[in-house]
Amino acid sequence: MTSAAPTEIAVRRDGAVRMGFFTDTTVCIGCKSCEVACKQWNDLPADGYQFRKGGSYDHTGALGASTWRHVRFVERLEPSPAARADAEAALAAGGGGHVPNIPATGGGLPRPEELGGAGGGGLPTPEELGGAGGGARPEEVPDLVQWAEQNGDTPVVGEGDVDVGAAVAAMDRWLFMSDVCKHCTNAGCLDACPTGAIIRTEFQTVVIQPDVCNGCGYCIPSCPFGVPNRDPYDGRAAKCTLCYDRLQDGLEPACAKACPTDSIQFGPYDELVETAKGRVVALHERGVESAYLYGAGDEPGEQLAGGLGAFFLLTEAPERFGLPARADSPAQENGPYATAAGLAAAALAALGTIASFAVARRRGRG
Repeated sequence: MTSAAPTEIAVRRDGAVRMGFFTDTTVCIGCKSCEVACKQWNDLPADGYQFRKGGSYDHTGALGASTWRHVRFVERLEPSPAARADAEAALAAGGGGHVPNIPATGGGLPRPEELGGAGGGGLPTPEELGGAGGGARPEEVPDLVQWAEQNGDTPVVGEGDVDVGAAVAAMDRWLFMSDVCKHCTNAGCLDACPTGAIIRTEFQTVVIQPDVCNGCGYCIPSCPFGVPNRDPYDGRAAKCTLCYDRLQDGLEPACAKACPTDSIQFGPYDELVETAKGRVVALHERGVESAYLYGAGDEPGEQLAGGLGAFFLLTEAPERFGLPARADSPAQENGPYATAAGLAAAALAALGTIASFAVARRRGRG
C-alpha cells in the first residue's frame, strides 16, 4: 500500500482509509461535466466562454486557483504524405527543419508562411489569441481549417457539407484528459508550506486551509505538477480538495459524480489501483498495447512523488498531456543531499573545534 507518513496526517478518524481518483483517459469524451460540477459545488467563478481563432472549446486553459478540474484537449495531428515526403527529402539532402512551438502536434503543422493567403493563412492576432492557452506564439498558430482542407483531412462530401460518418471515425485523433491535483504521497506543497495551511486529512488527501494561508506562494514552485495557484483577489493559494466536505459526509466528489462515462472513478485507493491494473490488462488484450498507468502501480524506487492519490491511465507519453515524466517533492528529493552536506559541515566544524583546543593546550604547556 502506498501511504503517507502517519505523522503527516493532521486529522484522525477511526476506520478512515486513503481515498483517491482513477482517471481513465480512454473513455473521456471531453464533455467537461467534471469542470462544471467542480465549479458549481465549490462556488468557483467561470473562466469565460469567448470563441476565438487559435483557441478551442477549452476555455479554462489550465488548472488554477479558480479551476480545480481541467479537461485537456489534445489533437494528434500527423503530417500529410506530401509533407512527410518533403521532410524526408530535406533530411536526406542535409537540410534543417522547423518545429513550431505548439504542444502535441507531432511536428505535423506547416509554417505559417507555407499556408499562403493574407496574414499567413489568417493567423489570429495576439488579442484574438489572448487566454487561449497552449503556449504558442501568435505567428506559430496556423489556420487549422485551411491546413485540414489543403491536406485532405476534412471529410467534405459536397459544397459546404461534411461527411458525419467520416468525422466520427476521425474522432480517435483527439485525446482528452481530465486533470486535477494529484494528492501526492510526497506532497511538495505540504513540505513547503510555512504556516501549516496545507494539511493531510484522514483520507490522506491534501487540502489547503484558506483561513490559515498567508499567500506566501511557496507551495506553487514546490509542486512538480504546477497545480496550486494564488487567487488574484485575495492572494491565497487554492487547489482541489478532493471535495473534503463531501467525503466527510460519505459523498462522492462532485466531478466523479457528474462524469457520464465513468472516466473519473473514486473510491478506496487500493481498490482503485487494482481496478486500474485490470483495465490496463483488458486494453492490452484488445490490442491497445500503449495503455499504462501514470502515478500508480510503480516499483518503490520508480514512484512519482511517492505515488499519486489521483492517477491516470494514459495511451500516450505523459508530456502529451502536460504531465512530467518524472516528479517528486523538491524538499524530499534534495533532502538526502542537504542532510549529507549538513552532516559533513558539522563534522568539519567539530574537527576544527577539537583541533583548536589541541593547539591551545600545546601552547599552554609551552
